[in-house]
Formats: sequence, structure tokens, C-alpha cells
Amino acid sequence: MHDATTPAGTAPLGTGAGEPEPLNGGLKQRHLTMLGLGGVIGAGLFVGSGAGISVAGPGIVLSYLIAGALAMLIMRMLGEMSAAMPSSGAFSVHAERALGRWAGFSVGWLYWFMLVVVLAVEATGAAQIAHGWAPAVPQWSWVLIFMVVFTAANLSAVKNFGEFEFWFAALKVAAIVLFLALSVLAVFGVLPHTEPVGLTNLTGQGGFLPRGWAGVISGVLAVVFAFGGLEVVTIAAAESDDPARAVGRAVRSAVWRILFFYVGSMLVIVTLLPWSAMRPGKSPYVAVLDSIGVPGAGQIMNIVVFVALLSALNANLYGSSRMVFSLAERGEAPRALLKVSGGGVPRRAVLASVAFGFVSVVLNLEWPDSVFLYMLNAVGAVLLFVWGLIAVSQLRLRPRIEREAPETLTLRMWAFPWLSWVALVAMGGVLVLMLTEDAARPQLLWSAAATAAVLAVAGVRELRARRRSVVSDE
Repeated sequence: MHDATTPAGTAPLGTGAGEPEPLNGGLKQRHLTMLGLGGVIGAGLFVGSGAGISVAGPGIVLSYLIAGALAMLIMRMLGEMSAAMPSSGAFSVHAERALGRWAGFSVGWLYWFMLVVVLAVEATGAAQIAHGWAPAVPQWSWVLIFMVVFTAANLSAVKNFGEFEFWFAALKVAAIVLFLALSVLAVFGVLPHTEPVGLTNLTGQGGFLPRGWAGVISGVLAVVFAFGGLEVVTIAAAESDDPARAVGRAVRSAVWRILFFYVGSMLVIVTLLPWSAMRPGKSPYVAVLDSIGVPGAGQIMNIVVFVALLSALNANLYGSSRMVFSLAERGEAPRALLKVSGGGVPRRAVLASVAFGFVSVVLNLEWPDSVFLYMLNAVGAVLLFVWGLIAVSQLRLRPRIEREAPETLTLRMWAFPWLSWVALVAMGGVLVLMLTEDAARPQLLWSAAATAAVLAVAGVRELRARRRSVVSDE
């Protein structure tokens, strides 16, 4: 553990920000590739995209292009740093190297808090679907089953987590590919009982931009958070056989394919159906499958969403445990969490994350509209804070890497530093947009309060560390 008074941006680039990590590698390139693909294909796409279509109309295609471009820039910056300096703490470690311990502490704990809160949403969402299939089993029992199963998976060898995610992601990707194939055939009238639809739904109903560019921008706000989850790839890459090479390949392949899946899905949806028929909370995927005569479309999509929720639960449990383990390595979390099993799994970090995840689940089941709602709002905009620090860290670290270890720059950010600044300004624009939207404003304000509280704790810790350093020097 390095001295708390080390100036921002002066930690050695060739080493971790803390002690060497005892985690064993076990993830293969195929695990990381599918984790990158499946990590952001979830309920936010299959169900939540209806809200975006309802505010942007066919212009939602542009909304996804804009939001996807922003996510692509963020991942390129994060990929550059993670390929040069692999670590299970990923962007938390990069922020500490670039800006100081306060930054690593803040972004690490905020990200961990976000994941354990979102765990509850995923566990209860999957339990609701399972309860619908088996009403005799109480919802809380399903939650318990899911949490126990994925806790066991994360307590065993990391390759088991990788296998779970590989097959979960494969199912989601297969569902998207099949959906796109059927939809394209329906667009051209190739499927039985379908006729070519032409451009009626794209240009009718008020045109391609029925609510103008304001609708497109509102659509960006509705969909940008669906791209959250890509960051886990850079956390997982640290446990692969060749972290630098693995993260580069995963980032390069995942972002382009995800953009294709998202934009392609939206394009066929608004081509096949009138955008005005879309409703928030209702899956446009189900509506399309129903319209082209796929039997049991609702149940099929329920299965896909169920798999997506369990996949996200598994990935977030993994990501939260590795993040808190990295914080413990750097002295920013209790060192008791550094206990690692013989197989290289940080079991105490996993159990700590599970314990807080259970607390979130209980709050969600008992007080979903009060206590848990405040917690959910408190993490609503945390992703933008994380992304913002990724951009700032990359702007600070790139010149240092070029000076001190240029050979590690195997993955480079495009048009540096201009596109890094573009991404940073774009995130500022999303924050301003959240402030102006009545539905999003509470999330921004509660998230700002949570961020301010964590920053205050980080500031107090740093001040105390400096005082102790001064006393010891005397």
C-alpha cells in the first residue's frame, strides 16, 4: 500500500496501486467476449426501450447511435488504460493513479454501491417472473434461490462465473440475432402472412422525427444508461491469461457488435410497427413478435428477460466483489476482505457484497416505494460519475503512459485528446438534460447527494492521512 500523501498522478505506471493481486486467472477470451456482448443486453433493452421509442419515435435510432457512440468512446478510453495497466480495480485504480486516492476511493465505493443496489432489482425482477410460472413458490423463496446459486458460483473458481456468463450471454445474443432475422424477413414480406411494409411507419405518424431533435435528445436520456455494464469486461480481464491482449480484443469486438444489436433492433421495430403504439414498460420486442405471428411471443420474451436478469445479477455480484477486493488491497476497505481461497477467489469480498445485496433485496421487498426508492435514485446517475472519471483519468494518464511506458499502449483512444473531451462534454450535456427532465431530476439530485457524501468521506480520510504523515515525519 502506497503512502496516502502521494501526489495525484505520480503512482508508478508499471505496478498496481496496491499490493500484487493474488487472484488467479481462469477466464478465457471467449468468456470476456461474451461478457462484453451480454453485459449490456438486458431488461433495459428488451423492455425499457419502449420508453425511448415513445418519446423519440423512429428517431430512437439516432438516440441509440448517439448514446452508443458515447459508450464506445468511454470503453475505448477505459480499454486503453486497462490494456496498459490491467487491474481488478480497473477504473478505480486508474482514477487513483491519475487524480489521487480520493478519486480511486470515491469511484470505487460509488460503483460498488450501485452494483449491490441494482442486484436487488435484478433478483426481485427475476423472482417475479419465476413466481408467475410457479405461483405456489413465494417470491422471496425465488430471490433466496437465485442469490444462493450465484453466490455459490462466485465462491467457486472464476471459470465457473465465466461459464455461467458465457451461456447466459450466448442465449441473449441468439435471441437478438433470431429476432433481427425474423424481423428483416417480415420487413420484406418473406414470412408467411406478411407483406412488405415499406417506409410507412418510418415516414408516417409525423415523420422520422415526429418530436424533432428534442425528442431524439430525450431518447438519449432514456437509453444511455442501458449501456452501463460494459465496464465489467475490464474488471474481469485482470483474471484472464493475458489481460492486456484480452481487454483490447473484448473492447474492440463488443462495442461494435452491441451497437449493431441495439441500433438494428430499434430500426426493425420502428419499421414494422407505428411508434405511437409503443408504451413505456411494455416490450416492443413482444409487440413485433406478436405482429408477425410468432406464437407465445410474451412467454418467449419472459424467458429471455429472465435469463437477462440472472445474467446481470451474476455479473454485478462478480463486479462488486472484485471492486471491493481492489479497494481493500489499496487500504480503502477493511483488509479482512483480502482473504483469498486456494483457488484464487476473494471469498470474503464476495460474501460482503452478497450480504449488502441481501439488505437491498429486503428493502426492495418490504419498502419498494420509500426506502429502496431513495437508494435506487441515489445510484441513478452514478454511472455518469464513473464514466466522467474514466474520461478525466484517461486525459491525465495518456501523456504519462506515452512518456514512461509507450510499449503498453496496445489499444489507443481515437483522435486523442479531442474525442476524450467530446465524451466529457457529452456527459455534461446528459447531466444538464437530467436536471431539466422532471422524471430524471430526482435521480440526479439524489445521486449528487450520494456522490458528495462519498467525496466528503474521501476528503476526511485524506486529510487525516496527511496529518498522520506530518506527525510521523516530526
